[in-house]
Amino acid sequence: MTHILLVDDDSELTALLEDILTLEGFTVSQAHNGYEGLEALDSNVDLILLDIMMPKMNGMEMLKQLRKQWQTPVLMLTAKGEEVDRVIGLELGADDYLPKPFSDRELMARIRAILRRTQAVKPETSETTPHGLQVFPGKQEAYYQGALLDLTTTEFALLEYFLSHMGESISKEDLSLEVLGKRLSPFDRAIDMHVSNLRKKLSEHNEHSLIKTLRGKGYLMIEDQ
Repeated sequence: MTHILLVDDDSELTALLEDILTLEGFTVSQAHNGYEGLEALDSNVDLILLDIMMPKMNGMEMLKQLRKQWQTPVLMLTAKGEEVDRVIGLELGADDYLPKPFSDRELMARIRAILRRTQAVKPETSETTPHGLQVFPGKQEAYYQGALLDLTTTEFALLEYFLSHMGESISKEDLSLEVLGKRLSPFDRAIDMHVSNLRKKLSEHNEHSLIKTLRGKGYLMIEDQ
């Protein structure tokens, strides 16, 4: 059964969310600050719902700490209008964000979209590209120039999508829908941030960018270097 960890200091909200998620068939545990969240995190946790504003250790610091060891998907819960926090969260490796207040339906849609791309059953065979990228879909691992890439689940899904459409112009709208599972909304920078993070990690092993920005169109992964 899928295990979700709620990390939020609003005990009324976490109690409500636990009821909703339990009815949807999830196993749920709670923590009320970043320290408790890190202590509660283990390999059985499939997804973290993480609030930003918390006492003792806030969500940003917890995200920064957990990404040193864990690639567990993170859906950040942000106050409406906190665009800076959303951008920072994405830079630190959050998979998506959901502004408060949100509806039960929207929450479940975001959760299911993240789980679809992180829990899909795929063969354990590897795929090697002309760039020397080696991808293991079953293990959610990718190697570049022989080095393991430290990718989040969203970055891995994004890399897979680029590789399956190599040499093609891909719009931000398509990337948002196919990778994040949501329609691109005005001023939503999530896809841009995930692409930026992926580029940085690829550039650590090659000075030439594999992903080109097509002004006014979207992105393209080049077929050769």
